[in-house]
Amino acid sequence: MNADDVPPDFARAEFTPGFLDHGGPYFLRAHGEGPKIVGLRIMPHHINYKNAAHGGVISTFADVALSHAVYDAERPRLAPSTVTLNVNYLAAAMLGDWLEAHARIDRLGGRTAYTSGEIVRGGERIATMSGVFAIRR
Repeated sequence: MNADDVPPDFARAEFTPGFLDHGGPYFLRAHGEGPKIVGLRIMPHHINYKNAAHGGVISTFADVALSHAVYDAERPRLAPSTVTLNVNYLAAAMLGDWLEAHARIDRLGGRTAYTSGEIVRGGERIATMSGVFAIRR
């Protein structure tokens, strides 16, 4: 299993070094006019003792996808900081699974962005997510 074994049209995300290097690698794919789809292959460093992705991996993935949608919403790019993050776990992601996070910006105000979305595996929704982000322009 290789972390870079990803579906066509996904490219490795070039996020800044730091914490995100440990949680990924993450991948991005353009999706029409809306936010990019963020992808993640579940690798050995993501799993718990049952070979399922740790819940923290899924919540971090949700935060990455929602905050990236806000970051990429305007030019110059925005600087989002998470205020709240809610994740509802619907099914487990297992070792080797390819996950895609689909984010929406529900409202983009002057200082706050409201977002929602879902994480899917092969068309099956495994988590829903929502977040509020403080933004700096």
